Amino acid sequence: MRKLFVRQGVKLSSENNTSKNIGFDPNTSAKDWLYLQLEPTVWPNKGLSPLNILIVIVILLGTVAAILQTEPIVFVGREKLFLTVELSLGIFFSIEYLARLWVASEGPGSNTITKRVRFIFSFSGLLDLAIIVATFAPFITVNLIVLRLVRLLRILRLAKLGRMSIAIRRLSKAVASRKYELLFTMGLAVTVLVFGATALHLIEGDLQPDKFGSIPRAMWWSVVTLTTIGYGDVYPITVLGKIFAALVAVAGIGLIAMPTGILASAFSEAVRDDARSDV
Repeated sequence: MRKLFVRQGVKLSSENNTSKNIGFDPNTSAKDWLYLQLEPTVWPNKGLSPLNILIVIVILLGTVAAILQTEPIVFVGREKLFLTVELSLGIFFSIEYLARLWVASEGPGSNTITKRVRFIFSFSGLLDLAIIVATFAPFITVNLIVLRLVRLLRILRLAKLGRMSIAIRRLSKAVASRKYELLFTMGLAVTVLVFGATALHLIEGDLQPDKFGSIPRAMWWSVVTLTTIGYGDVYPITVLGKIFAALVAVAGIGLIAMPTGILASAFSEAVRDDARSDV
């Protein structure tokens, strides 16, 4: 075996690097060390590795800088400072991306090229690439619309924290394990949404044509009522309309509770499964 990880005195190959409690063999190469630092699932200690902690700090600082750039009082007169910060962030994230691409070959699988291509087209790989492009865009374009879009994309740096969080991975696992139940509740919500809009259009359409004159117009009221927000800008005035509105509002409470309970149960199961795998 070319590279080895050690767990409780037993050597494990990289094909079995999903273990949670693994130590690092001091005789491994720099590539193995970098993989251990960058991949949270193979880090032997609790929390993040020192390198990933540094990446998290840089992500947070970059996000703060992107937010401050939208405030003219802070940005005006400090353009060069913010450009220097963005250039530094671009270089940092580019190096991180290349490092992750390099060590992608250490992950599960046998074909090095396939594993690297899989990383490039994975969600995290595409996100990293988009952030790099967004960071360097101000240096290659002066189009105001593009620059505004770039400022929005820079906030996506926060999404990079997802790969660092065990809780987010557990939540993703929970959603995947209950996808059919969640799709069912989503379909049910759409059905109630359309039903409520149609009912209020038929009942209130002639009396309030500007608000309920069509099903698409009534859809706004239905969404606001179903989500229990209730802005109060659109509401029925007839007795029958109010009765249907009450039914939709009550249904909204139940429809919000259903996915909440499903996700809570699935998340608890994911936590228990991880706890059992650590034993």
